[in-house]
Amino acid sequence: MAKSSKTATPTNSDQATIESLGKLLASSYTLYLKTHNFHWNVTGPMFTTLHTLFMTQYTELALAIDEVAERIRALGDFAPGSYTEFEKLSSVKESVGRVTAMDMIRELVADQKSVAKAAQAVIEAAEAAGDAASADLATRRMDVHEKNAWMLRAHLE
Repeated sequence: MAKSSKTATPTNSDQATIESLGKLLASSYTLYLKTHNFHWNVTGPMFTTLHTLFMTQYTELALAIDEVAERIRALGDFAPGSYTEFEKLSSVKESVGRVTAMDMIRELVADQKSVAKAAQAVIEAAEAAGDAASADLATRRMDVHEKNAWMLRAHLE
């Protein structure tokens, strides 16, 4: 049976979900920053298309990271919120230096897949804990990241 409400203190069964949500949050935030960076710095013949696509994706991520952080809070824990914490928890790595448009796309495809895997880990932990709300949130996130990866991959064909 799914839990309908949470106490102010996380339970042991919530801990794995909270930890996986923290990794999802960190990976999503790092992907947000990276996608925004690429939006600002993309050049070349696909400039307009990629500039717009990247903006669409980072705007969606901005809303998503808030929802993930608030879910952690609803489970009774504090959400990680610093670059130091995000760097430790994130499966997505920052991109430093000048990157070509095609390499931006390749990196973002891999990163979208990585965040989808982080969402899958949340689903598994949440289902084990009987936490339907966290599993639903992560399922929606996984769907978005798989779709984003597909849209980006289409530019590589």
